[in-house]
Formats: sequence, structure tokens, C-alpha cells
Amino acid sequence: MANHKQRQLKPPTVCPVCGYDVPAKALACPECGADHNSGWRQEAATYDALDLPDDDFDYDEFVRNEFGPAEKGRIKAVWWVTAILVLVALVALYFFTSR
Repeated sequence: MANHKQRQLKPPTVCPVCGYDVPAKALACPECGADHNSGWRQEAATYDALDLPDDDFDYDEFVRNEFGPAEKGRIKAVWWVTAILVLVALVALYFFTSR
């Protein structure tokens, strides 16, 4: 076995994998465990965040696709009937209990 002198690599100040602050003499990220062998890059000086696509995210389109078109301001007839029946029941209860 040859004696290999391991080169001491300086850890980044912020983990490029998870974004956690890395102590100055740490051998691995205390949060995710990334190190020079598993994910740190020498040129990584800042946390890149997630690798999300650059296109703009349209929230309204996402909601339409996931939940279908919204009926704004429209209450279904069943809820109107339920509300009227509850009001009639409350009025009747008030008059019958006040005698």
C-alpha cells in the first residue's frame, strides 16, 4: 500500500445539495450528509435551490387541470334548499320553545 496524502478539500459555506449552512471544518453536511465524494463540487459557492424548469408557472391553469373549472359565485340549488330548511327549522324551534 502506498502512502497517499489526502488533499484537504475546503467545504462550501452552504451545502449545494440541501442549502444548509456547513461549518468551516466539516467533512460532510450536518443536514443531508453530502460530502466531496457524494455531491459537493469545488466550484459550488452558492446554493442553487431546486432544479426546476425555467418556464413560468401558471397557478390558475394548474388549478383548472387538477380540480376542473370553478363555478364562481354560483351556489347549487341543493345548498339553497338546505339553507331555507335550516332557517325554517330555527324559526319553528324558536316559536315552539317560547310558549
